[in-house]
Amino acid sequence: MSRIDELIEKLCPDGVGYKELGEACKILRGKRLTKSLLSENEKYPVYHGGLEPLGYYGQSNRVADTVMIINVGASAGTVGYSHVDFWSSDGCYCIEQSDVLMSRYIYYALICQESTLKSKVRVAGIPTLDAPVVKSIKIAVPPLEIQNEIVTILDKFKLLEAELEAELEARKKQYEHYRNALLRFDAKNVEWKTLGEIALYPKARIAASFVSEKNYVGVDNLLQNRQGKTLSSYVPKTGNLIEFKEHDVLIGNIRPYLKKIWFSNLNGGTNGDVIVLRLNEDYRGKYSPKFLYFLLSADAFFDYNMQFAKGAKMPRGDKNSILKYKIPLPPLSEQERIVNILDKFDALVNDISIGLPAEIAARRKQYEYYRNRLLTFKNRSNG
Repeated sequence: MSRIDELIEKLCPDGVGYKELGEACKILRGKRLTKSLLSENEKYPVYHGGLEPLGYYGQSNRVADTVMIINVGASAGTVGYSHVDFWSSDGCYCIEQSDVLMSRYIYYALICQESTLKSKVRVAGIPTLDAPVVKSIKIAVPPLEIQNEIVTILDKFKLLEAELEAELEARKKQYEHYRNALLRFDAKNVEWKTLGEIALYPKARIAASFVSEKNYVGVDNLLQNRQGKTLSSYVPKTGNLIEFKEHDVLIGNIRPYLKKIWFSNLNGGTNGDVIVLRLNEDYRGKYSPKFLYFLLSADAFFDYNMQFAKGAKMPRGDKNSILKYKIPLPPLSEQERIVNILDKFDALVNDISIGLPAEIAARRKQYEYYRNRLLTFKNRSNG
């Protein structure tokens, strides 16, 4: 930061001017292409209504290092940046850099105002961000040397975040590999049981008055791809619910391919769209509930569940077939060894309080702090 402070003291000690974006830069709207013109085999990404390419086209109408603002659809107001040449449809505005504003600096400055842009989207019918709104956004215009220094600092933060995210993805793949390898048993060397011999569906009920956003679980607050659960945005006020207890396994039974599963760390209630599995009394002390959770987290179980699911649009797992699923019964010491290994991997890739997710969150907060600080200038016109 000392370098930035030195430049500000040297080049603009009295503050910087602010300009409306439409005054400082050209704001261009693209041309829509029909889907028949798009192909995955073409070179240039086509952007319309989102930051994911709609498809690819053989020509470009915008150069690399261009800032875009989505102007229609659910993503209206979102700020993006393309590092490659691309085709802009009429579903996004593109901002050309000028003699006084660098493209990458414009991007970071607009990211700071993304919430303002989104708040001005017209939501009647198709969400739309009007051109006058974009043109009227005010942006600080420090000397180019300062803009370049700001971009250099913020790009380093973004690069570090991207490297951590890439490492997280690699660790997730490694975790999946070890999970599948550790949970693969030779049918001849270990005893096998059906799930129904080891576990049951609890029949106890709990009054709705005993649950809250923290301990009510429905399919909507179970997270996809084995990510556990979040707080529930809906909590029933009346009636009785299926009771679950600490160390039960809860599985979303609507669209099993979403792989919604959670190992409970508290007592609470759920509904009929969620399966609750609990160890039978006879197997407590012989079978680790966390080992059961890991077995049922494997792709093999979800694939099996889908084989017997009923319903085309919203398939539902068949509860009787689920209890016929075969699971291994290795010695308890081996179960605990496997759980210990997988717990460490799980914490590394999924726990938001420790491991890589926590480090990514910390780096993101650090980036946002410095971005906001670096892009806040004294307005010269205010004295």
